[in-house]
Amino acid sequence: MTERPKSKQPIPEHAQKVFEGIIYDVYHWEQELFDGSTSTFEKLKRNDSGFVIPVLANGNILIVEDSQPGRDTVLTFPGGQTEEGEDPEEGVRRELREETGLGGGEFVLWKATHAMSKVDWVVYAFIGRNLEKIGEADDSPGERIVPREISFDEFIALADNPRFQNYEIVPDLIHARYDAGHREALRKLLYG
Repeated sequence: MTERPKSKQPIPEHAQKVFEGIIYDVYHWEQELFDGSTSTFEKLKRNDSGFVIPVLANGNILIVEDSQPGRDTVLTFPGGQTEEGEDPEEGVRRELREETGLGGGEFVLWKATHAMSKVDWVVYAFIGRNLEKIGEADDSPGERIVPREISFDEFIALADNPRFQNYEIVPDLIHARYDAGHREALRKLLYG
């Protein structure tokens, strides 16, 4: 089971859920301020999510063009929100199979980050190696997924692409662009 990192600003146990939404729940609590007075604080909570960077047998990396109603097409790695009671790796494996038909293989957790301070939400980034075609991608009326293979150099260049959505790894990509040691460490992480 993948361990969830602790939030630096957790929702207190005495907080009250004031709204339950489809994706987000809203919590309120009274917080003592530095001068001894109090104020109502607020934080959102949602299911964690994750994505996988699939490394293919030919050395290329698989990214997807993801189109959904009401927004522009984005570049992202296969992934999405975990379902209730689902381990992050299980959720990412499910999303990979649904979006690409790939499965099996070895998954390595690269990082787990709290995406925003005002949202209790962790994004897990995995590396997927030795993947196999185990079925067909699911057709979903809510999204169109078009897989695209890219090279390692194109992977590094994603940091500059305004359509790229996996913000959690952009600093790593920029660091790899300017630091040869970091670039080689990232290459080794991806390819084993």
